[in-house]
Amino acid sequence: MAKPLRVRLSPEQDAELRRRLRSRDLTVNERMRLECVRLSARGWTVPEIAPAVEKHQVTVRKALHRFLGGGFEAMADAPRGGRPPRWKREGLDALEAMLDAAAAEGTTWTLPALAEWLRRERGVDIDSSWLSVLLLRDGFRWKRTRDSLRHKADPALQAAAWERLEGLRLYG
Repeated sequence: MAKPLRVRLSPEQDAELRRRLRSRDLTVNERMRLECVRLSARGWTVPEIAPAVEKHQVTVRKALHRFLGGGFEAMADAPRGGRPPRWKREGLDALEAMLDAAAAEGTTWTLPALAEWLRRERGVDIDSSWLSVLLLRDGFRWKRTRDSLRHKADPALQAAAWERLEGLRLYG
């Protein structure tokens, strides 16, 4: 019978594990792997850890072997494939600052206009539909503005127009 898989941590490793688990920028999978290591170090077996982290026992074993083979550096997710993003966080931060200033002034923007602003000011080529997704992720909300010219209407001209309309009425 195979020897049970156990992780033993030194006091320094235990402190490092706690520090990493408190970090806010962990991915879901990295947090799950660190939780597997933490529970194993506390004496839990693989069949006990699997329901606690809501994963299969094979996944828990892989996480523990990953830690035993490479330490904390092996806990991070592998880089994802595909084309790197065309936008940088700095460009989105600049756009958000500009939108906050525009909102204070009462200026409205459309998504295509925002994409054009990013292209012109920051050199970021991004589609307006993807920009919509990114802004929603960052908590920006918007609604369709109404087309109205009431704020530009002259009250004296409106009163004269109402008087003419009253004279044209066919009934009472």
